[in-house]
Amino acid sequence: MSEQQTTSQTEGTQQSQHTSNEAWQEVGKQFQALGESLATAFRTAWEDEQNRKRVQEMQKGVEAMVNEVGQAIKETAKTPQAQQAKEDVKKAAESMRVAGEQTMQEVRPHLVAALQQLNDELQRLIGRMEQRKS
Repeated sequence: MSEQQTTSQTEGTQQSQHTSNEAWQEVGKQFQALGESLATAFRTAWEDEQNRKRVQEMQKGVEAMVNEVGQAIKETAKTPQAQQAKEDVKKAAESMRVAGEQTMQEVRPHLVAALQQLNDELQRLIGRMEQRKS
């Protein structure tokens, strides 16, 4: 691949990331604007007595819904299937941890040897470069 192609690809990637960042910033701005609008709407609605009552009723309804969902989650978590799934996840996590430790123990000597060899080669290269300067 030529240097020009590499530079072009790098610039394209950077431009794409920049465009992506701008898009996410715009999403953030839109969420901020939505939040401000909702806050203004609630403040305005709160000033009217009838609206205040409706908002309070809505709040009670939302709180009741949250409580119901929370209760359903608690009840479901106590089922034998949920308990079994929890145990299975724990066993799988422990197996992965043990396998990861074993893999590191097996790979570590090879990794150390490869890094040592790379270091030796770099030292030889440095030596040759220094000899050429002399």
